Amino acid sequence: MRKSLPELLDLLSHLGKWLVISCGVALLAGAAAALFLSALDGATNWREAHRWVIWLLPIAGLGVGLVYLWFGQQVDGGNNLIIDEIHDPKQVVPLRMAPLVLGATVVSHLFGASVGREGTAVQMGAALADQLTRLFRLKPDDRRVVLMTGMSAGFAAVFGTPLAGAVFGLEVLTVGRMRSEALLPCLVAALLADQVTLAFGIRHTHYLVPEVVPISLLSLGAVLVAGMAFGLVGAAFAKATHALSAAMKRHISHAPLRPLLGGIVIAFAVWSFDAYRYTGLGIPDIVHAFEAPMDSWDFLCKLAFTAMSIGSGFKGGEVTPLFYIGATLGNVLAPLLHLPLAQLAAIGFVAVFAGAANTPLATTLMAMELFGVEIGPLAAVGCVTAYLFSGHMGIYHAQRRASSKHWTRSSRTQAQRDSR
Repeated sequence: MRKSLPELLDLLSHLGKWLVISCGVALLAGAAAALFLSALDGATNWREAHRWVIWLLPIAGLGVGLVYLWFGQQVDGGNNLIIDEIHDPKQVVPLRMAPLVLGATVVSHLFGASVGREGTAVQMGAALADQLTRLFRLKPDDRRVVLMTGMSAGFAAVFGTPLAGAVFGLEVLTVGRMRSEALLPCLVAALLADQVTLAFGIRHTHYLVPEVVPISLLSLGAVLVAGMAFGLVGAAFAKATHALSAAMKRHISHAPLRPLLGGIVIAFAVWSFDAYRYTGLGIPDIVHAFEAPMDSWDFLCKLAFTAMSIGSGFKGGEVTPLFYIGATLGNVLAPLLHLPLAQLAAIGFVAVFAGAANTPLATTLMAMELFGVEIGPLAAVGCVTAYLFSGHMGIYHAQRRASSKHWTRSSRTQAQRDSR
């Protein structure tokens, strides 16, 4: 008892410290997410009412590029900068990251780029959270936890999925390893940030899955096949985005000209093919994927428009477009695999993201939070299968690998090389 009392007091002190920090992070990230989502709704509604604005996308891209060139070179790394700082803490993330990425993302959506919103929320949450480093005089190890807490809070607030958000901040950093010491702060911050966003009157999209088939040999086999497809498409998205970004940087040295050129290509493609539905988040199409058959090429078109938008330098993120790609691909595969349309659209919604981001646990929790706990077992099968079949490249190049996803001959050889 004499020995345990100091340990208990130390634990209570540790708990109190991180509860205070987590509450502060949740308030900052939740309020920022509410402001961002409100601005995003306004931009989306205006763009949909004025389709001609797509022709200004190149000018918007040039403007975003110039702003980041003049004021944001230190924070241009985005999510990868945050992940790098967690792995190797060096300096506090500049506060300017939050307003810069918020404004750039709203502009990107206003003029029709196909980008998401998770990147913005995660960057705002982490950048705001990191300002507490100086206030509380945190050491490098504690700073890592603060950054993870900000990532979790931002993700939870923007999607309304606190459990998925908590695990995302732990899982996305390293393939094959999670940092359990940050679990409680990430969980508390994610839960509270979601409540803060709701308190501002923000309401998230609801997706209806009226029928969920039980687990059987047939349904399990069908989801395994679908999961393979989801993983391959997630990998294709990541490779296409990285390849386009590398090609742009290789051939266009002046950064602001990259989104200018990308905006020209996107605007002409949208006008030529009447492809306005592939601009922005695409939430109406995602909802429709749960209700009725979609065109078989929808997921490919969204993949192409998003890869061009992200690869050329527009800001926002990849996750909501990945939801679109997964839901529409699941919609197409459902009749072929004899599964309910809404159920496979829901599994595709999370599984393509699981494969592209290497986060099968967070996406399984997201499926249960968004679509109901009944879908959990088969969603887990789809997410894990997609994770295995997506390879080791993901949308975040700063993500590290602690172990191979599967122990094949090629992975054994790679592990031996890595050990040297």
